[in-house]
Amino acid sequence: MFGLGPATRIYVAAEAVDMRKGFEGLYGLVREQLGQDPLSGHLFLFTNRTHTRLKALVWDGSGLWVCAKRLERGRFRWPEAKDVRSVSMRPEELAMLINGMDLRQARPRSNWYRRDPAA
Repeated sequence: MFGLGPATRIYVAAEAVDMRKGFEGLYGLVREQLGQDPLSGHLFLFTNRTHTRLKALVWDGSGLWVCAKRLERGRFRWPEAKDVRSVSMRPEELAMLINGMDLRQARPRSNWYRRDPAA
């Protein structure tokens, strides 16, 4: 499996994609649509139009991983993004998203500090 370290960023594609895409198709989306390097070690997350499936693409240093999840019932509560191609999230938010929680209802405390690993 792959691990998410503190420097790993998680990019969530704002637009729905064709879930038939595999390694090469998702690799191309990361480069062309998101403007990111698929071999950066960051995790890239995609969903279909109905938000019932998701795929993740990540480079672990020796190869690409493509992981998929299909919901039997319900929908993923995908983050809303306006005028951007992707949004970033923290590993805790990723865990909540793939486990069916609505990120809009989960808010960090106002006095909570977390340093941005990209800074």
